[in-house]
Amino acid sequence: MSALRRVAVVVAAAGVLAGVTGCGAAASDRPTVYVTTNILGDVVTEIAGDRLDVVTLMAPGADPHSFELSAQQAAGMRAADLVVANGLGLEEGLIQHVDAAADEGVEVVVAGDHVDVLEYADGAGPDPHFWTDPAQMILVVDALAPELAELAGDGADEVRSAADVYRAELSDLDDDMATALAAVPTEHRALVTNHHVFGYLAHRYDVTLLGAAIPGGTTLAAPSAADLQELVDAIDQVGVRTIFAESSSPDRLVQVLAEEADRDVAVVELITESLAAPGEPGDTYLDMMRVNTTRITEGLSP
Repeated sequence: MSALRRVAVVVAAAGVLAGVTGCGAAASDRPTVYVTTNILGDVVTEIAGDRLDVVTLMAPGADPHSFELSAQQAAGMRAADLVVANGLGLEEGLIQHVDAAADEGVEVVVAGDHVDVLEYADGAGPDPHFWTDPAQMILVVDALAPELAELAGDGADEVRSAADVYRAELSDLDDDMATALAAVPTEHRALVTNHHVFGYLAHRYDVTLLGAAIPGGTTLAAPSAADLQELVDAIDQVGVRTIFAESSSPDRLVQVLAEEADRDVAVVELITESLAAPGEPGDTYLDMMRVNTTRITEGLSP
C-alpha cells in the first residue's frame, strides 16, 4: 500500500483501532493485522506476541455466519498491513470487505486455502470448520508464520520462535484429543449437533456424525420437518443419549429433538464457532478444544 493511500484510509478509519476487540494501542507504530474470527485472532495473537497489533473483528460469542462489520471496521481493514480470514464461506457477511481490502492492495491470508478441505456429506460445499482438527490448524500456522515474521521486521525471529512453540502445543492437543476420543467405545462415538461443524474432528478421530438439526454448513439455514424426523429416527435407532448444542446458536432446535426422540436425552453445550468470553472456559482456541473434548467424551461415554 502506498504511503499516500495509507494516510487517506487511516484518516477514514480514525478511532477504529481503539474500539475493536483484541487490538493493540491505537498510537502504536507496529504493523496491524486484522483477523475476521476470534478463533483465528487468538492463534495470530499467540504467534505475533507484542511485535504486531492484532485486531480481532468478531467479539466472543459472535456467529461468524451472520456477523457484519461497521463502516469504521471495514475502513480499518483497508488500512491494515495484513488481513487474515477463515474463508471457505464461513464469514458470509464479511467476504466483500475482505475482497475490498485485497483490491486496495492489502495482503490477505485465507486460512482455508492452506488446509486439507473436506466437503459436507450432504453436498452443501466445502466445510469451513477446519479448526475442529488441530492438525489442520498446524497447517494454518505454517502459512501464517512467514507472513507474520516478515511483517514483524527485526522481531521476525521472535515470531518464528512463538510459532514453533504454538505448533508443539497444537501437536500435544491433537495427541490428547486422539487419546480421549479413542477411549469412547466406537458404537457410542456419534454426534448430533445444531449444524454440521465437526466434520474435521470426525474425520480425524473416527467419530460418526449422526446428523445435525440445521442442514448444511450455515446457522442461517432452517430445518424442514423431514430433516427433524430423520434425525429423530436416527437418534432412536442408535440410542443417542446426548445431543450437543453450540454456544453460538440457540439450543431450541436441539431441545425439540430431545423431546421428539421420546427418551432421556441430555443437551450439552459446546463452544464451536466463537471463543468464550475472557476468563470463561474456552476463551482461547487451545482451551476451547480441550473443553469441548471433555464435554464430548463425557457426554458420549456409556
